[in-house]
Amino acid sequence: MNKQNIKPDQYCVFGNPIAHSKSPLIHAAFALQTGLAMAYERRLAPLDGFALAALTFAAEGGKGANVTLPFKLDACALATVLTPRAQAAGAVNTLRFDGETILGDNTDGAGLVADIMRNAGVAIAGKRVLLLGAGGAARGVVLPLLEQAPQEVFIANRNVATAEALVAQFANALAHPDQLRAGGYTQPEGQFDIVINATSASLAGDLPPVPASIFGSHTLALDMMYGAQPTVFMDFAAQHGAQVRDGLGMLVEQAAEAFYVWRGVRPQTQDLLAQLRGSL
Repeated sequence: MNKQNIKPDQYCVFGNPIAHSKSPLIHAAFALQTGLAMAYERRLAPLDGFALAALTFAAEGGKGANVTLPFKLDACALATVLTPRAQAAGAVNTLRFDGETILGDNTDGAGLVADIMRNAGVAIAGKRVLLLGAGGAARGVVLPLLEQAPQEVFIANRNVATAEALVAQFANALAHPDQLRAGGYTQPEGQFDIVINATSASLAGDLPPVPASIFGSHTLALDMMYGAQPTVFMDFAAQHGAQVRDGLGMLVEQAAEAFYVWRGVRPQTQDLLAQLRGSL
């Protein structure tokens, strides 16, 4: 066997900034678990040079890449083929390079759904779901949430028109017209079974101005952000009786889904998630 045959397949994550990314650690663990020869690195792309950076990586023999902020829209534009969920999201976080073809996928929503259902043990079918925010993070999860047949998904956003545009975009995917609705942060009424913070407010230690009445003892409140400390949103939700969860599980599950897109194998996530929680 020559050296070329045993060289590990090359993968990376593109972002700016990127030094904080846990993706190399996660994918190294997945490669070890599945016995696949893979090398995975962080790559800092210039803010105005994502496409060139990605095409250069592919020309060097790169098989695939994860894409994080602020390049998910650039990755969507670069892809030559989009999966239905990437098309619906209008954003790409996973690229697979295959000759002239660049497949663009979005695994964020699948990662969120897997974390809620498998790791948190909460069913989505028949439930009331409140999604806070209508930006890129929210766009990526609407279709995967709807595919789980919730009773309702209410998208609350500071700019109501943006949330309404998102509802209009997914009109064809609805089981009934009222399954997906939009409004301002103060408009949701009654308690919700699942409340998802898809805004970036937690980064600034801020909180979407939602009424406390949306939370109850049966509510799962999930913030897409993660870190050593609970976010302001998680603290607020917990004070009003909700079970709270950060975005670390979503991060690991979307990575597992990306791994599956690349390799056709879905790695086990429980042990790694526990290990990462212990290291925060």
